[in-house]
Order: sequence, then structure tokens, then C-alpha cells
Amino acid sequence: MSNPNITSLPPIAQKHSHITRNHDIERNDPYHWLRDKNWQQVMTDPSLLTKEIREYLEAENKYFQTAFNQKTKDLQETIYKEIRGRIKEDESSVPTADGPFAYFSRMEEGKQYPLIVRTLRSGGDEKILLDCNMEAGEGYFGFGGTSHDPSHKFLAWSADRAGSEYYTINIRDLKTGKETNDIIEKSSGGIVWANDSKSIYYTELNSSHRPYRIMQHLIGEKQSSDKIIYEEPDSGFFVSVGKTLSSKYIVIDVHDHQTSEVRLIDTTSGAMTLVAKRQNGHEYSVDERGGELFIRTNCDKAQDFKIVRVSADDPAQENWQDLIPHRCGTLVLSSFVTKNHLTRLERHKGLPRIIILDLRTNIEKQIAFDESAYSLGVSSGYEFDNENIRFTYSSPTTPTEVFDYEIETGNRTLKKRQIIPSGHNKGDYITDRIFAKSNGEEIPITILYHKDTALDGSAPCLLYGYGAYGMSMPASFSIANLSLVDRGFVHVIAHIRGGMEKGYQWYAKGRHEFKTNSFDDFIAVAHHLMEQKIVAKDKIVAQGGSAGGMLMGAIANKSPKIFAAIIAQVPFVDVLNTMLDDTLPLTPPEWPEWGNPIVSKEDFELIKSYSPYDNVEEKSYPPMLVMAGLTDPRVTYWEPAKWVARLRDMKTDDNLLVLKTNMEAGHAGASGRFERIKETALAQAFAIWVCSRVRT
Repeated sequence: MSNPNITSLPPIAQKHSHITRNHDIERNDPYHWLRDKNWQQVMTDPSLLTKEIREYLEAENKYFQTAFNQKTKDLQETIYKEIRGRIKEDESSVPTADGPFAYFSRMEEGKQYPLIVRTLRSGGDEKILLDCNMEAGEGYFGFGGTSHDPSHKFLAWSADRAGSEYYTINIRDLKTGKETNDIIEKSSGGIVWANDSKSIYYTELNSSHRPYRIMQHLIGEKQSSDKIIYEEPDSGFFVSVGKTLSSKYIVIDVHDHQTSEVRLIDTTSGAMTLVAKRQNGHEYSVDERGGELFIRTNCDKAQDFKIVRVSADDPAQENWQDLIPHRCGTLVLSSFVTKNHLTRLERHKGLPRIIILDLRTNIEKQIAFDESAYSLGVSSGYEFDNENIRFTYSSPTTPTEVFDYEIETGNRTLKKRQIIPSGHNKGDYITDRIFAKSNGEEIPITILYHKDTALDGSAPCLLYGYGAYGMSMPASFSIANLSLVDRGFVHVIAHIRGGMEKGYQWYAKGRHEFKTNSFDDFIAVAHHLMEQKIVAKDKIVAQGGSAGGMLMGAIANKSPKIFAAIIAQVPFVDVLNTMLDDTLPLTPPEWPEWGNPIVSKEDFELIKSYSPYDNVEEKSYPPMLVMAGLTDPRVTYWEPAKWVARLRDMKTDDNLLVLKTNMEAGHAGASGRFERIKETALAQAFAIWVCSRVRT
């Protein structure tokens, strides 16, 4: 499909020879110069970007404006207004009780960011603890969340003001409403209070953006005097900090994508205990009740996880006793313990369900639903001594609902239903779960369409995929997707291997040496949709971001002709070069996911065989919209920039290829709820615009 109306020429990136040699294999990367030598400083101060690189990225942004953005401005504005019209702008979350108070967040009409609020537990007038709109100013503002202390006198909160995901922690005195002198830089954003409210624990990031040590900060002291609680020497592992719901232990979690190690700090004695020494491939998490530890683990070949119990006084692995045995195909996603119950969220036959075990009687209760595809979440709240849990439910046709569940009686109380101000009739939409065959496997597919859309092979389609890190794509309600569906699109989620929709093996068969299964699955889903005449064969627009952006790059190289267009958001496309660079923030922890091409020639050749940037060829590619963030520490800006440069140089078609780099944002895109809607409207306008130009 050509685009004869493009009125300006795309920028052509210069080539500079850059030779590397690994495992006796020599490669030349002519666009390596797009990686700023000063990239670590650029993450926190974008003004430091080298002039030549900035000029190229700005030239691409200018081309994006003239070649596409200006032509669809009206459509983007229409979609933006539609999506915004589905948002109840003055919405509040459901208050969560903690001691004498109840805490919640509230959005005000026309405002971008939330207010953090509390009332008395019994209700009454609210008190605004933090107004993020006032704190945000005019620039980027990435809100990292809040944590109130056990005495309810202080509020710790964090924010990222560059999009680099370096968060600064501030502490507010709730009596005066003013910040204390405590300022903590370069944290991951999470905050855990000590039980005595005299200190906080936080995770510090190093210069390579790796969360590498846990610090304790005494309120009123300078950050320079903070105490190192734990420092992880292995660059392949990240650290994080939390606290058991019982408040008995501070939890230090050390992990990569397949291995974990947990240490517990007794909040009374200060003693630190290693629960189980790290073993490659062993993942576990820990909770506590009454001197016992409850551990979600995949030890002993429990690939879909089980739950064991052990005395906190002697947690050696040989003492672990099964409480919830392993059941192959039933994936235990998460669990938490309250005073009398253990609640777990699990996925059975591809659908989530909540199971509550009474630890006094061993009697279980189940919460499940009847729709063919839905999303389910569960939370414990702040309090350990609690006989209620809260869960959220939605489906592609059903707006989000929040329920409080009384464990003893089984009663459900609807606390909130998502309101769609512009109107929403669930009966106007149809969702279904179907399957496509790929290399002997059945790939789950979630589809959503308007009841008036005929599934006769004429409908355009947006096909979304991810397939990495064991992350499952929820079949949840999306106010944004309705703008496409109302225009006759079929919205499709391909639950490909690399996620965990069908258990841990679904993940294992979509990573490392099996990574290409993810690409094959996505392509198989596209073929199935066409063969079954669910969608038009020439109107499938593929979309994915981050690791899903790698998927987009791979399917563009493998099967470019079956896609009408590709939308790649912050795409991880320079996989080989990134995995060869152990100075980058995520590289060492990512080796278990993709392989280590530095030490393994086999891994080098495997990644080289599919890495999108390394496999661009002289052939025709579909129209593409590529989106990047300059301060993105996860997928660095030069990956999509290099990829687009190579595509421009090698592709043989005149199809539209545009790169939009947000010069003031990172991996999550623009800050503020309305600015994010604009990016969604941009992507949808691209899909609609492309499909409208297909000659059938």
C-alpha cells in the first residue's frame, strides 16, 4: 500500500562504521552513533543530549508531524474526546480502612493527577493529604505513590520528574501539611515504614539504574547518613523491599526473572533471616502468620507453584510442608495471609479465580464468574486482623466493579461500579474466547466487537500481543478500545506463549531458546482470524509495546505481507546489542529471559537469528508507527531510532514509516491521564487511517 500524498521526505540517518567482534563473528552497526556516550546523564537531564542526535530525533518528529500527524489531527481529537467522555473525571477510589482512618485517592474534573485523601474510619469530612496537581508543575511528573506511617502522622511520597524512573522521596508532616527536610534521591519509588514510624526502608538505584541495595533512612537525618541494610553484589539481580501484612517482618526480595531469594528482618529484634538460598530457577515469596511462614514456591518441580508452610524459627527448606499442593495447569498467581485465612489468586483453564482457605478449619471457598473471558484482582487492604477481602472484576464488555467480600458469610457488597458518563450498553458488545493452532498448541484469543459488526471477513482488526516475562494479558474492560470497536473494528488479544495464560509452561515455551514460538503464535492467530473470516485479510493492524514491540519487529521481518500496519510502542528491537552490553540497566537480569550472548555463542546466534534490528532485509514492509521516549531506562531511545533508520535504508516500498520520540518522557509515555489519552488516540487514528486506505 503506497502513500503518494506524503509531502515531505523522511530524514536519512548518517552511517558511521562501528565494528564489533563476538565469538569470531564480526558485525558492523552503522547507527551505533545514535546511542549517546553520555546516556546515563541524559536520562536525568535530557538537555545534555548530543546535538547531532537531538537534531536527528527532532527531524524524525518533524517528519512524523507533516507525513501523518497533521493529516489525522481531527480524527485524533475526535477519538480523544470520545475516550475522555467515557471517564468520570471526578472519580474516587474505594476508601480502605487502617486504624482510625480510611485512605483513598480522588480525581477532580479537568485535573491530570490524583489527590491523596483520608477520612475518619466512620466517615465524615475528608482531609487532602497530597495534591499531585500542585506538586506536578508544568513538566513531566511520574507519581510513584504514597505510604502513610503506622502512627498516621506522616506521609511518604515519591515522584519522577524526568521520565527516567529515578524517584525522589519526600516526607510530609500531616499535622502541618508541610514537607520535612527529608529528601531521598535515586530511589525506585517504593516506601516501607518501620513499625515505630521513626524510619523508612527504600530501594536505591545505582548509576546503571539497577535497584541494588536496601537503605534505612531515619526521619530528620540527611540521606548521606542512611544505613545500608542489604547490598546485592550480583548485577544480574534486582532487590526490593516490603513488609508482611502482620507487620512482623520487613521483607527483602532479591530476584531476576526466574530466581528469587528472600530475607526477613524481625521488626522487634532486628535479626535478619535468609529463608532459602537462591537456586537457579527457584522462585518463591513469603508471608507470615502467628510464627509460621506461608511460602508460594515452585520448588520440587511445582512449575505452576504451590504453597507451603514452615516455622519462622527454622525456615530451612527441608522443613517445608505442603499446604496447597501443586496442580499442573492451575497456576497460583499470588497469595496473602490474614489473621485466620489464606487467600490465593489462581488461573485455572485460562481463567482467574479466588480461593480462600480458612486456616482454622481447612475449609475453602471459591469466587469465580461465568463469562468466557474476564479479569479478576484481589487485595488484602492494610489490616491483618480483617475478615473481609476486596476484589475487582471486569471483562471486555463489563466495566470494572469493586466488591467487598465477607469471608465468613460469603456476602458480596458492590462498593463501586465504573461509570461511563457518555453511556455504555453492555449488550451492544460481544466478547468471546476462541483458539488458534500453532505448532501443536492452542493459542487463546480474546475478541471484542460491536453486535452490529458482521464477522464475514470484512471487518478491520487491531491485534494486540506481548508474550514475555510470564506476563499474562488480562481480558479486562477498556474505555479506549470502544472507540475502535464502535467504528467496526474487531479488537483482539493474542495470548501467545511467553505469558502465563496457560500456566508456567506457557511462559517457559516462549522464552530463551523457545522465544520464536511467541512470534509464530502471533502470526498463527492472524492467519486464523483471516481463515475463519472473523476479520478482513488485508486489514489487520498489529500492536505491541516494550517486549511486545520486539514481537512487532519480529513479525514485520517474518510475515510483513499479512499485516496492514504495525504499531510499535517503545519497542525492544535491538536485542542482540542490548544483551551484549552489561552496562545497561536491565541487561544482566534479562539474561535468563533471552540468553547471555556474551558468554554463549549458542545464545549469540539464537538472538541474532530473530533480533528485529539485525534482521531487517531489502523487502517491502507495511506502514509503521514507532513511538519512543528519550529518558526511557527500560527500552533506550536509540533502539527504535536505530531500527527506523535501518528500515528506511533497506525497505523497498514507499509505505509510511514514522518515528515519534517523546523528548520529555520515558517508558510509560507522557505523564498525566489526559496526555496518555492523546497517545492512545494517536495509535488508534493510525490504525483507522491505514485501514481506510486499503483498496478492497
